[in-house]
Amino acid sequence: MTGNITDGYDSLDPFGNITVTWDFLSDNGDTFDVKVSIYNFQLFRHIEEPGWKLGWAWKGDEVIWAMLGAEATEEGNCTRFRGQQKPHCCQKKPVIIDLMPGTPYNMQSANCCKGGVLTSMTQDVSKHGATFQMNYIKASTSNSSMPENFTLGVSGYSCGTPFQVSPTKFTKDGHRWQQVLETWNVTCIYSQFLASPAPKCCVSLSAFYNSTIVPCPTCSCNCQGLPGADCVNSDKTSVLKLPQTNRGEVAPPIIRCSHHMCPIRIHWHVKQSYRKHWRVKITITNLNFVKNYSHWNLVVLHPNLQSVTQVFSFNYQLLQNYGNFNDIGMFWGLPYYNDMLLTHGVNGNVQTEVLLHKDEGEFSFKEGWTFPRKISFNGDECVMPSPDTYPRLPNTAPTTLPLLFFSILLLPILF
Repeated sequence: MTGNITDGYDSLDPFGNITVTWDFLSDNGDTFDVKVSIYNFQLFRHIEEPGWKLGWAWKGDEVIWAMLGAEATEEGNCTRFRGQQKPHCCQKKPVIIDLMPGTPYNMQSANCCKGGVLTSMTQDVSKHGATFQMNYIKASTSNSSMPENFTLGVSGYSCGTPFQVSPTKFTKDGHRWQQVLETWNVTCIYSQFLASPAPKCCVSLSAFYNSTIVPCPTCSCNCQGLPGADCVNSDKTSVLKLPQTNRGEVAPPIIRCSHHMCPIRIHWHVKQSYRKHWRVKITITNLNFVKNYSHWNLVVLHPNLQSVTQVFSFNYQLLQNYGNFNDIGMFWGLPYYNDMLLTHGVNGNVQTEVLLHKDEGEFSFKEGWTFPRKISFNGDECVMPSPDTYPRLPNTAPTTLPLLFFSILLLPILF
């Protein structure tokens, strides 16, 4: 792979990548039959709508004659095939998109037709891959059969140079194994800096033992008044006109005006303390009026996550990335209940409560220990408040803390 892989290094998912596998099934003399597979090997980052758009550059004058399980976005100039059946795509640099669910069976291939959506390895490993097949005419001026300059068509991803690996083996009955002629892989990695020049989320904090609510830092994602920092005030949402987009296009964000200007806000509230446990409430708010976040997930770095006792209304899994260090946890929604974070104009938030055991010798309310070290939403790191602003324990506290702090209504005053 060319390029520096450290440009997309993520300490929360150090080995995560998307791999494109190109299997040569058969050589028909003038044409090749190939199977192309896209696998998402990332723990929590996923590809949501409008989905992947796989592109490459042919080295010669190759032409895609037929395709199953996907389609090229453009046919291109196929005039040299006048009088014959038209090829599927004659583009020098084709762009391929997945078919939608419900596509007629005769146009499908195995593991296709998800609308370009790839789930993460943790959320649903059964839907983390996509496959299509095609037949293409060989180049007349090139001995090389493998294209180059692959792109994934998703913001933030860059792909390396194809490299040959051991041929893929497959079986139809579990007894006799066959292998393809050649197998090539292309590795694509994600960089938050390539995806966006600014963060996409921020974190606010509060605790039952302090009346202070620490908001998202000012200008976390942008600053009102700067070029490109467009937003809508709450009193103007009734006349808001949403942009119209075609399939495969991403609508520009329209967010609610705030001091932090982020489309996503995460609020972490230390809610209660028991003799052996403590409770946290997590609220995720979508301030974007034009985007529903499907298959969303939240990744949290905190030393007490290894002792989670119960999680309410979210899925949860501990991510063990570094040996015996168990301080990274992943939260995501329940299917058909809250796995889609709706736009701010519809509902706009999901929330959970987490019960954690107080590990002896580690747990403390002092020095902000109960607050997360790092939070990522959909794989993008969120802006945290400065540690010197965290809610602190009072200098002198009564034996029983006032009930008032247990029932603070937080969200209406966080903007």
